[in-house]
Amino acid sequence: MKVTVFGIGYVGLVQAAVLAEVGHDVICIDVDENKVENLKKGIIPIFEPGLTPLVMQNYEAGRLKFSTDAKEGVNHGIMQFIAVGTPPDEDGSADLKYVTAVARTIAEHMQGHKVVIDKSTVPVGTADRVRSVMSETLKGRNASVAFDVVSNPEFLKEGAAVSDCMRPERIVVGTDNEDVVDLLRELYEPFNRNHDRMILMDIRSAELTKYAANCMLATKISFMNEISNLAELLGADIEKVRQGIGSDSRIGYSFIYPGCGYGGSCFPKDVQALIRTSEQIGYTPRILQAVEAVNDDQKLKLPAFIKRHFGDDLKGKTFALWGLAFKPNTDDMREASSRVLMETLWQAGARVQAFDPEAMDEAQRIYGSRDDLQLMGTKEAALHNADALVICTEWKNFRVPDFDVVKNALKEPVIFDGRNLYDPERVSKRGFVYYAIGRGASVKLHN
Repeated sequence: MKVTVFGIGYVGLVQAAVLAEVGHDVICIDVDENKVENLKKGIIPIFEPGLTPLVMQNYEAGRLKFSTDAKEGVNHGIMQFIAVGTPPDEDGSADLKYVTAVARTIAEHMQGHKVVIDKSTVPVGTADRVRSVMSETLKGRNASVAFDVVSNPEFLKEGAAVSDCMRPERIVVGTDNEDVVDLLRELYEPFNRNHDRMILMDIRSAELTKYAANCMLATKISFMNEISNLAELLGADIEKVRQGIGSDSRIGYSFIYPGCGYGGSCFPKDVQALIRTSEQIGYTPRILQAVEAVNDDQKLKLPAFIKRHFGDDLKGKTFALWGLAFKPNTDDMREASSRVLMETLWQAGARVQAFDPEAMDEAQRIYGSRDDLQLMGTKEAALHNADALVICTEWKNFRVPDFDVVKNALKEPVIFDGRNLYDPERVSKRGFVYYAIGRGASVKLHN
């Protein structure tokens, strides 16, 4: 099938590459000329395991093309994906200006029937808005051309997006036209052979499904962080609690790891957007408000531990930071806990020596050159002459460090662990003061 994808961001590029990999003829359209030219040269704008070879193989095979020519994209295929960003507006609601701009563009150039597929994460009612924009644009052209609008939300995890897209757990399709279903089945047939993963529903239910999924996962994280705070105060160990409740099949082990707060492009934005949607229709989403509040507070846990140990005035202190990305296997620093940590430390007069396997360039882009931030080439280099080690991201190569090297490099043997990577008793026996999230045993050691 001929497929057009508007937006070469995280969702659009992964979806396009995977569709091309199974044989579809895909063209990606983006307004960023530099991004388009870089992609043609093999320069991928994001880090995602497995994505670079997938893009290049299909580009070289001619199944995946990149262009800034919107008219070419509209004329290319019947399937028109909208995969542009929906950044939070000033009030936290999703900003749909890019979505509606694409809808208008499609309507300006279309000559025949198109299936417009909302792949972006959008509020309930967006399909109606897309349909309205397209109808008005076609009316302005005095054109009578049929089109359908479908909600087909993505459920990709950063760090595993390619495999998630190749082997989806579910393919949610929201449509009010049964005739479109066959086209979607043909499009997704290569991913649907083992068993039928397609879940059909009305458009508004599909739009809400995406938000509900992300908000449920965010809720699990904030709930565990709430319990971790109780564990600290009660002298319990949250890791034991996690294992105890995770063994219940109704709860499971996924997304119940306590830590220094969630971040990224999805959870914070989607929780805020659903809160704003709720408020706009006169409903108070108390659980979602609490999820957001707990997460905001959780990002202050590590700074609080540091100030408990060193005092409020951190002038002259240097901290080694392991992990800048909001999670492993990505270079994404959007809403990352590391950013709250660093900015709080800087305000208190401290310096940061940071290392991350993938997010160094992103940190440079965000913060530029500054005297109180030094990006180091290795995790060991970040330790040199630092007053303490702080961990914000659970990269695999942070899990089993040489503790003798860590201890010898630091001015003081202190670790502030925002991801509970180590066993408190084992680390303390090596002579470290160890602060972790919700580990009552470690709290007793410091008090």
